[in-house]
Amino acid sequence: MGISVFLKERKYPFLFALSVLFLCVTLLLLTNSTPTPLFLSSSDLHSSSSSQPQPSNPIASTAKTGAVSGGELAAVNISWELCPGPLAVDFIPCLDNFKAIKALQSRRHMEHRERHCPTPSPRCLVPLPSGYKVKVPWPKSRDMIWYDNVPHPKLVEYKKDQNWVRKSGDYLVFPGGGTQFKEGVTHYIEYIQKTLPTIVWGKNIRVILDVGCGVASFGGYLLDKNVIAMSFAPKDEHEAQIQFALERGIPATLSVIGTQRLTFPDDAFDLLHCARCRVHWDADGGKPLLELNRVLRPGGFFIWSATPVYRDDNERDRGVWKSMVALTTAMCWKVVAKSLDSTGIGLVIYQKPDSTSCYSERQQHDPPVCDPKDKKTSSWYAPLSRCLSQLPGYSWPAPWPQRLISKPQSLSPEPESEEKFYKDTKVWSALVSNSYRNNAAINWSSVRNVMDMNAGYGGFAAALIDLPLWVMNVIPVHVPDTLPIIFDRGLIGFYHDWCESLSTYPRTYDLLHSSFLFQSLSQRCDIVEVVVEMDRILRPGGYIVIQDTMEMIDKLRPLLHSLQWSSTVHQGQFLIGQKGFWRPARGSSRS
Repeated sequence: MGISVFLKERKYPFLFALSVLFLCVTLLLLTNSTPTPLFLSSSDLHSSSSSQPQPSNPIASTAKTGAVSGGELAAVNISWELCPGPLAVDFIPCLDNFKAIKALQSRRHMEHRERHCPTPSPRCLVPLPSGYKVKVPWPKSRDMIWYDNVPHPKLVEYKKDQNWVRKSGDYLVFPGGGTQFKEGVTHYIEYIQKTLPTIVWGKNIRVILDVGCGVASFGGYLLDKNVIAMSFAPKDEHEAQIQFALERGIPATLSVIGTQRLTFPDDAFDLLHCARCRVHWDADGGKPLLELNRVLRPGGFFIWSATPVYRDDNERDRGVWKSMVALTTAMCWKVVAKSLDSTGIGLVIYQKPDSTSCYSERQQHDPPVCDPKDKKTSSWYAPLSRCLSQLPGYSWPAPWPQRLISKPQSLSPEPESEEKFYKDTKVWSALVSNSYRNNAAINWSSVRNVMDMNAGYGGFAAALIDLPLWVMNVIPVHVPDTLPIIFDRGLIGFYHDWCESLSTYPRTYDLLHSSFLFQSLSQRCDIVEVVVEMDRILRPGGYIVIQDTMEMIDKLRPLLHSLQWSSTVHQGQFLIGQKGFWRPARGSSRS
């Protein structure tokens, strides 16, 4: 009635305008069942947050930030602060716990490069490097990245004669060289296949592990051949090599062969590679090489390119080669090729047995065969074993790409397992096609590095296989172990506990995905700490896609908004968020 009076008489222009505004907002809220996302523009993404005025209360300032679409949010009372110290830009909580590292009794077996997670988990936000920009897009990024995004000159100087990386203006340029790649990595890859034609890249060899990978050029160039390499190296004096790899858009992770198992399942990789990776394979009774044996598929190959293979002019190299011969013979690995190329670089290729007959025929059963119970042991914080892992009795997977859709050999033999697997594949194919890839909220052309936080059978990654991106499939340690199935399909991943920080640098992924993860996770740890970790590893401009209950989504959205993220909800179960450039000011907090 009041509104009709104002419409007729128009005696109170202020109240009239206010009433019309109220009516419009009410109609919008009643009709907006699928909100249009209000995401950052490309010009916004190129601007650092430090140059933009920040509202005093992010929860109360949605109209200013344009950050929320899809309903009113509950306020959260969190005071965000930047992580302290000069190394905060690259802070990795579980690898930079200097108090724990200082207290170590020994560093002999690389204990100081292993995970030592702080308790409680930090809730600070990592700052951006000065001059940080939106990443160079793939495939250009394979060969060049912004220097300001990874401003580490040490490796440029240290490896300047080996063509790893060089600085050119505003860029770091990767010429495709390496210590063992004197004629370039492309020549080296072709040289391997000529040395052993049994190796057919992208067919029978799909999933490989590159040990001590440098800047991951080997894995980066193998992508052209439909090979996906898990490249890894420790966080050590080779400053930021894994950060370089991930900024380039190449799959990589921080890890070390020290005292604990690698976070991969048994019999996972088709091929292992080490080019001057500086691992003492015979150390501690041969535990490092026995760990590689554990993760290598029966019948798989180990390529070792190092001076002991092709030089015998010094006592050290002769001693290393002699030890390697003794150890590989005891493990029943056979040399299937040994070669020296035109540049004077050589390699040897070993093959793991695909049957146990050799184990029983050895004169000395040393190292012993692992107890069958050992195969059921998790690879999460598990000590290295000095034994030969049990062979599963599987045949070699189907050639790629049939492998992706074939029945995984590690699938449970129960009759319903196969039906469940194929149903999961079909569901994810439809979901990704209908709800994810056609969603205007996600600019897929800007997405390269993807992480599925609870990957199941790898259906999400399989449904994205034709896009120019790769997916790191994570299997949380508190759910059933399906990671062997993921590797059987020709995909990659590792185990992780999301109640702890990930072993990766900040700003290394473009999209994080999860499906009904947070309910079980919230019963084990504080989801605030999980959101802080997601903020740490996601690049500015990157996305999260979370499928969950509305109850859980309503808990997550205020946290994202307090971080100045954009967010919207689709179909009552998909939370899509986008991280901006905002960081709290140094020395102050935001609540």
